[in-house]
Order: sequence, then C-alpha cells, then structure tokens
Amino acid sequence: MTTGTRLWAVAAAAMLALAACGGNASSPGSGAPATGSPGAAGDGPAVDAADINPQPLDRLKDGGTLRMSIQQWITQYNSQQVDGTQGDGAAIVSLVEPDLFTYDAKGVPHPVPDYLESAEVTSTSPQVVTYKLNPKAKWSDGTPLSYRDFQAQWKALNGKDKSYLSAGWPGYDLIGKVEQGSGPQEVKVTFDKPFADWRQTFDPLFPAAAYDTPEKFNKGWLEKVPITAAAWKIGSYDKTAQTITAVRDPNWWGAKPKLDSVVFRALDPAAALDAYLNKEIDYVAAIRPEAYGRVKDDPDTAIRVGARWDEVHITLNGGRGPLRDLKVRNAVEKAVNRGALTEVAFKDLPFKARPLGNHFFMPNQEGYQDNSGEYGTYDLEGAKKLLEEAGWKDNGAGQPRTKDGAPLKLSFVISADSTSQQVDQATLLQNMLAQAGIQITIDKVPGNDFFEKYVNRGDFDLVSFRNVDQLFLSQAFPQYQRPEGENVYQNYGRITSPELVGLLTKAQTTTDRAEAIKLYNQADALVWRLGHTIELYQRPQVLAVRKGLANFGASGLSSDNFTKVGWEK
Repeated sequence: MTTGTRLWAVAAAAMLALAACGGNASSPGSGAPATGSPGAAGDGPAVDAADINPQPLDRLKDGGTLRMSIQQWITQYNSQQVDGTQGDGAAIVSLVEPDLFTYDAKGVPHPVPDYLESAEVTSTSPQVVTYKLNPKAKWSDGTPLSYRDFQAQWKALNGKDKSYLSAGWPGYDLIGKVEQGSGPQEVKVTFDKPFADWRQTFDPLFPAAAYDTPEKFNKGWLEKVPITAAAWKIGSYDKTAQTITAVRDPNWWGAKPKLDSVVFRALDPAAALDAYLNKEIDYVAAIRPEAYGRVKDDPDTAIRVGARWDEVHITLNGGRGPLRDLKVRNAVEKAVNRGALTEVAFKDLPFKARPLGNHFFMPNQEGYQDNSGEYGTYDLEGAKKLLEEAGWKDNGAGQPRTKDGAPLKLSFVISADSTSQQVDQATLLQNMLAQAGIQITIDKVPGNDFFEKYVNRGDFDLVSFRNVDQLFLSQAFPQYQRPEGENVYQNYGRITSPELVGLLTKAQTTTDRAEAIKLYNQADALVWRLGHTIELYQRPQVLAVRKGLANFGASGLSSDNFTKVGWEK
C-alpha cells in the first residue's frame, strides 16, 4: 500500500507542539532516494533528503511485525470529518483505504496502478478530469470501486449539505458534477472553475457505502473503519491495551506485503522513547535533544534524517477574550522571541534552524519568501505600545495589564503528556509575554482530549501544534476558512477576513504556478497581519529506527509503500 494521504504524525513533537492533519502525510517511500544528513548550522536537510534504508525485496524476510507509537487513542477515523483531523487516525486510514496517488522524493504525485489505470485532465474548458479505475480494485464488502464512491465523497465534501460535518477540504466546492464515463470504472469529474491541485481530491478515496449519508459520514467511523480496500485491513482494536493492529488482507489484488502486521500503540511522548529503548516499538522521533542524546549511541539504532513539510506554530484564538482585538494579537506576535524559541528547540542537535517566515511554503521549497515583517520580529516595546493603544493599562513589572478592572490573562493549553522540554519551553513563552504585561496560565489537559475537546472546540487562547505535509498549496485553505456555526473547518482560532479568503480562492483556481505563488505569498503576508498564527520553525524528520528495518524511516516528501517495508534477512 502506498500512502498518498500525507497525514502521518505518529511521534512526539519537539517544542510545544502536537501534530494535526493539516495536509496529506509523508512517511517512508519506495525506491532509493538520496540519503539525508544533518546540514550545516542554519540549514536543514535538502529538499529531497530521505533515509529509509532502501533494500530489494529478496533481501527481506517474509513476515514479521512493525510496531509503531501514536499519540492517542483514535475516536474518529473519518479523516475528512471535523473531528477526524488528528494525524495518527488519518495515517491509519491511509494504510487501509485507497490512496490514488503516490509521491516521489520531490513531492510530485503519480497515479497508483493498483487503483488507477490513468488519471488526467481530458478537457480544460471546462476542466474535466477522467479517472480510469483498475477493474480489480474492490472494497472489503466485495463492491468494485466506481464512480459512485467519487459521487458520494463529492456530495459529502462540497459544502452544500451542512449536515455533513466536513473539516473543509478544498477543491470539492469547485466541482460541478461527478458522473460515470464509458463504464462504472470510468469517472468524469467536471469542475465549474479550474483547480490546479485536482490530484489532492478523492485521495484517499472513501467507500460510498459508508459515506453517502450524513449519519454514516459523521458517526459511521467512530472508533472503527467500516470498509477497507488495500493491502491491509484492521485486524483488531484493543482499547484496554491501546493498540490497533493492521493485518494483511488476503483479498488484496496487488503485491503481497512483506510484513504480517503493523501495530499502532497509543503512548505519550516520554513513554514512547522508553518503549523504543525497551524494544517494545520499532521507531521513535529523535528530534528532541533529550531523545537524540539517549538514542544516538544505541547499538541497535539507526538515525535517519529527512526533509519533511512540517511546521511548528502557535495558534491564537480570535474567537474569545482579549484576542478578539487585532492589536492584542499583534502585540502577542511582537512579544514572542521566535529566534530564542527556535534556538532552544534545536539545542544539542546536529543542525540548526532559522525561524520560519511563511505559512504556505517551507524554506526548501520553490516560492518561499519571508513575509513575517514586523509581526515576526521580536519587539517588546512595540508590543507594549499596541497594548496601550488597545486600552490595556500597564501596572508595572510582574503585574498583568488591566482594562476595565479585568487582567490581561490568557490560557495556553498543552497536553498533559508533554515532555519536560515542552513544559520548559511553554514556561519560556509565558515569561516572554509576561514582560509585555500579558499573564499566561499553562493549562495541562488529558492527551486524548487535547485535539477533540480543546483544539477542535476552540477551548484555548493559545495552543501549539504542527501542520504537516501540505504539498498542495490549496490544502491550507481550511485553516483560514470562515467558520460556519459550530463548524470551524480547520480554522481553530476563528481568524480570517474576506480579503484573505478571496486571495486563497483566487490562488487555488489559478493554474499558472508563478501567479499562484505570488498570490499565496500575498495571502501569507495578510495572515501575519491578522495575527492568525505565529510560525516558529520547520521541523525536520530525525528518527531513531531499529536496525534491520528496511524501506522505512525518514521519507522526506515521498510516500511510504508498506508492501515493501520489512526486516532484513
């Protein structure tokens, strides 16, 4: 199975963050991409850096288990539903559902032959995409993949029926019709407006039988995956042991996986590191200095480094309290010393990083430019001035500012599973903002509730997590979409503007790459001005992987192929 839905987030974050979907997920790719290595100070790995120990299949054992950690027990497996945007659940789903495209080392998508004989634009006015499905491809209920699956997914995600609680996936609202072509396995998708990133739609593809009503869409994937169509299926869910086990599907029509099973075990970050060193799981993130120091000399460990689309940021909640005021949000931006937070995050690691200046592009991507300007520059006096203008009275050092008798007090929500380093860095942020007269309380919440009950519900003033693998620029659109009632899509801080939505709408319908880059950079500058999110840095992949595990590791921008992952003989 080749993952094309790039939502992989199975490891603890460095700094303050946990991982959300944010985009499509990367993990180990097939083939033999260039080996990644730590760069010089100030540099991360190259754009196509990956290190997966590529090995031919005849050198691998037939059988065995890959044991992996995830951050929490999964409650919603529909990754396109508003509560399904946590990356681990989406990664599990991409293992057992059809990913129509695979990504190479530079993040370029290619059709997966197990599902697609072809997928191409067959008309430009209007834009029509024709998919020819592999006639062998069938759902686990025996139904062949067909245009009906595309139709059901389009209707669920195009935004017309609000009872489908969609997380807001771009492109579907631009589709005018989905219909059968020359037969049930030929699909014609006609767009009302051009959509440059059409390959990200229907990837993964979900079954109509479990998607064609709001009830099925919203509740049919709670704590289970109802129907699958891949080399793998879910063999068991063990809530007591906090494990989900994927096993080979004997009805799979493609290449047989080398492994017998893949086990996902919910562990908090500190426990995951200990579990790895105790040989209970087979890989763990080593991006934190403490983790890197403990694993780098382990004789059974290979350190694998890759360049992933992975950004760490702080989200500001403009939907409640003092942060409703733009001047207060801009003051918070100016009071945060991004350079200091970045320096601490990479302390004792074999490479350094600079603060990130863009919400849409990573520094190793075409189109990147630093648009942060004054809002990404540490300026304590500027922050104080904005707070004065907003009516918040200075009460002296060590005291929060006040307005109408109320203190300037904000909640910074972190997971109770956070590492000591994450807590220390949250405290550093707390001290930074205190110097401007902004009092921060650090509120620890249960790890399993962090996204579902706090981030997704907007129950925070400040929160930090990661958006990962947004190789298609339009994937970011839901993060800035205007909330509709209780559905915030992925705009958890509820901050947007008509101008921003207009720029992003125009950008995603622009097929000229240079013009699209220009529009996204204009949008990025506006995101900074709106005080939407404070970008911190690009997070490289630094993984500790059990020696002997092949075709797996730091995949960079490429996809995994779990039929090729296995243990060397």
